[in-house]
Amino acid sequence: MTDTSSIRPPTEAPAPLSGRGRAPLSDDNRARRNVLVLILAQAFLGSQMAMMFVVGGLAGQSLATNICFATLPISLIVLGSMLAATPISAVMQRWGRKAGFLIGAGAGALGGSVAAYGLYLASFPIFLLGSLISGIYMSAQGFYRFAAADTASENFRPRAISYVMAGGLASAVIGPQLVKATSQALIVPFMGTYLAVVAINLIGSLLFFFIDIPKPVPPAADTPRGRTRMELLKTPRIAVAVICAMVSYALMNLVMTSTPLAVVGCGFTQGNAADIVTGHVLAMFAPSFFTGHLIARFGVEKIVGLGLLILTCAGIVALQGVELGNFFIALILLGLGWNFGFIGATTMLAGAHEPHERGRMQGLNDLLVFGGVTLASLSSGGLMNCSGGNAQDGWASVNLAMVPFLVLAGAALIWLMLRPKEMD
Repeated sequence: MTDTSSIRPPTEAPAPLSGRGRAPLSDDNRARRNVLVLILAQAFLGSQMAMMFVVGGLAGQSLATNICFATLPISLIVLGSMLAATPISAVMQRWGRKAGFLIGAGAGALGGSVAAYGLYLASFPIFLLGSLISGIYMSAQGFYRFAAADTASENFRPRAISYVMAGGLASAVIGPQLVKATSQALIVPFMGTYLAVVAINLIGSLLFFFIDIPKPVPPAADTPRGRTRMELLKTPRIAVAVICAMVSYALMNLVMTSTPLAVVGCGFTQGNAADIVTGHVLAMFAPSFFTGHLIARFGVEKIVGLGLLILTCAGIVALQGVELGNFFIALILLGLGWNFGFIGATTMLAGAHEPHERGRMQGLNDLLVFGGVTLASLSSGGLMNCSGGNAQDGWASVNLAMVPFLVLAGAALIWLMLRPKEMD
């Protein structure tokens, strides 16, 4: 990952740091240019994730011999993201953000090609391989939010992260609408969607040639090495940030993965499922325009807590019935809760470690977060298709599974807030 203490021309005097783990103070002109590029990448390249999450379970259901494995393609996307997190972080630490993002887009194109070939052959294993490769793109996309902070001052950092996340608003519209246009465009169902994913990656990769984040300067012999991974995880603020990020993202994925199956299983259409996912993804990213301002005004802990409360409300609404209105409201609340919980946890983590620890900590964070998301995604299909005798029972099981994890994250956050500040 990029060490922000080195973001300056070699001949320039070191810029003063604004506090623990903070970026150099600046006028943020470079940061704003980078944020614009990352917003466009989030909007255009990010649309492929909405596409694959809409059709992945449905395509898997058509290929798998056991419907309990219907959501396995989505699970393997997340597994690929988890496995790629540390290597992608290392690539960015050594060769810069641009290299890592280009690798991600290339893997997205390759994964889409392999998945399309798997659909053409009606081969579930090949389709799963394409999904696994696509996870490398998902991992790289996860670092957009960290890249937004690389050249930003302390004051601009929460807004920079939020603005980049807000780029998902466009992806929320582009992705599901492309699904509607492409899922049945060819003789082989869903194959057109994955070919569209290939095109998105090839075109979208051009954006990264406009990003202006300097490559990290190799550390000098006397550069502080910082805390070990275990020491970082034992830091209370870091531990709670990681727990809240894991729970927010994993529970969002748990419910969203099963949503298309639940909607179609309850008698509605694929178009209805796509529209619900559109509403969900809009809710995930629309608040990003003001999440950073809310964090600055009320404090990051309160916003993370609000996110966990909204996730709880999403589960309550989902358990009230399986009408279209219930699906829409529950998934909108799910997206809103994810936004506050995940962006808040990201902001909390960004200020809890030193610049020279970033490559180590950010890669570890995403490894743990996407590890949790992988388990949630793997569980989602089994809960949805193999719990009870119908789609309504499965949907109830998915939402009830949120309870213990929300209790865990809420308890950890309360403990941190009650902990004396001088002990951190």
